Amino acid sequence: MTKQLPVIIPVLPSSDIHRDLDWHNEKTGFKTLFVHDMYAGIRRDNLTIHLQWHADTDDDPLLGGSVIKIFVENVQQLFDEFVQRGTVPKNKLRLNTPWNTHEFGFYDLNNNAIFFVQDAG
Repeated sequence: MTKQLPVIIPVLPSSDIHRDLDWHNEKTGFKTLFVHDMYAGIRRDNLTIHLQWHADTDDDPLLGGSVIKIFVENVQQLFDEFVQRGTVPKNKLRLNTPWNTHEFGFYDLNNNAIFFVQDAG
């Protein structure tokens, strides 16, 4: 029997769930799916990201520095949108990287890196 792995949902740390939901709505186009106490989900097209609140203390570190890469078919179109939203500056699109991609990325309000990537080959 073949196992199928149809989806993966990254969970990014957040120090302020409601602030981050507003930011994603404005800056990335992801819309709120649900909010429950210290956990939320956002979605854009068929992509889902969850946000989990952390106190950013020694007992509950924020763990900033998480990285996700979202592979897309037309990175230029998304890049243009994110420039218009003010999420990234016009000089952040990297074409023909040494690892054979076109990509851009940005940091959210919790220092999580989010990259949109297109295979260049």
